[in-house]
Amino acid sequence: MPKRDKQAIGQRFLSAFREAGAVEVAPDILLPADTLLDLYGEDIRARAYTSTDPLRGEVMLRPDFTVPVVQMHMAGGAEPARYCYLGEVFRKQDPGEERPANPRDNEYLQAGFELFAHDPQADAEVFALFHRQLAPYGLRAVTGDMGLVMDAVRALPLSDARRDALLHHVWRPGRFGRLLDRFSRPAAPRAFADSAAPWAGLRTRAEMDRRIARLIADGDAAPLDRVWIARLDRLFTISASMPDATKELANLARDWPALVPAIRRIEKRAGMLADLGISPETVLFDASHGHRTMEYYDGFTFSFVAESRPDWPPVATGGRYDALTAVLGRGGRAIPAVGGIIRPGLVAELEAA
Repeated sequence: MPKRDKQAIGQRFLSAFREAGAVEVAPDILLPADTLLDLYGEDIRARAYTSTDPLRGEVMLRPDFTVPVVQMHMAGGAEPARYCYLGEVFRKQDPGEERPANPRDNEYLQAGFELFAHDPQADAEVFALFHRQLAPYGLRAVTGDMGLVMDAVRALPLSDARRDALLHHVWRPGRFGRLLDRFSRPAAPRAFADSAAPWAGLRTRAEMDRRIARLIADGDAAPLDRVWIARLDRLFTISASMPDATKELANLARDWPALVPAIRRIEKRAGMLADLGISPETVLFDASHGHRTMEYYDGFTFSFVAESRPDWPPVATGGRYDALTAVLGRGGRAIPAVGGIIRPGLVAELEAA
């Protein structure tokens, strides 16, 4: 598919976002690596192109738009604010031990919309905007709520250190599952011998002393009762229309009262979508949605998928990322924020078909 055709479709979405009140922005393509590494850790290297500049230090080709747009807004944007953009992002292949069954593009277009506002309707507004733009393509709308997942983790009877470890890896289901399995077994004893050898490595002695103290304290932690793992498994299997999913969640909440506030938020959101003309019965709620596929979202999540093309990534994704604004803001100041992106290249293929 020629880039010209993809750009034309991207411009169409960009125009729709501008009509929704967004200001077009154009973040840099080459970004400082330190911010992205602080956010994602070394995992980002598996999917981002990095290089070294003699003056700027380590830099990355833009892996997404959200981080630079949040940085721009937190540096002095007024509220409420709506931004839109169109441009390339760059992702390396991450084949692991063998070539991936469905290789992803190394460079592809994103058309996006971001909303910063203290408005309870913001989730529904952004989802409805994407729903309208993608309605002609017969895509499946899927939603989730990472706030629900995080509330579930916070309610587990674990030490603060173990709970924090699970929350840190909540977007990485493989590591999350391995941690749960380890926490359900008696902790292995650890012995750290004193040594007079000189200290070496990237971490400071104080950082490693704190790490060692946490590991020693973890040895006294009681195993997590597997009934909680069974409840988490039951939570992650919930996948139904929004009304049916909330009924299943309510049944689960009888043994897990900490889920009730999140369930009420989901029910309220469904009502807002209905007020905007979107039937909640046509929207799938998947409790594991953000847990499986998205990073840094901490509330409502959504995607639009082409069910006839299971080898494709979602045509559009988005969600709420309030915590990210606190990380990138001055003095930890957070602003409620929600947004999403569309892949014009996939839309172009749908139109060509």
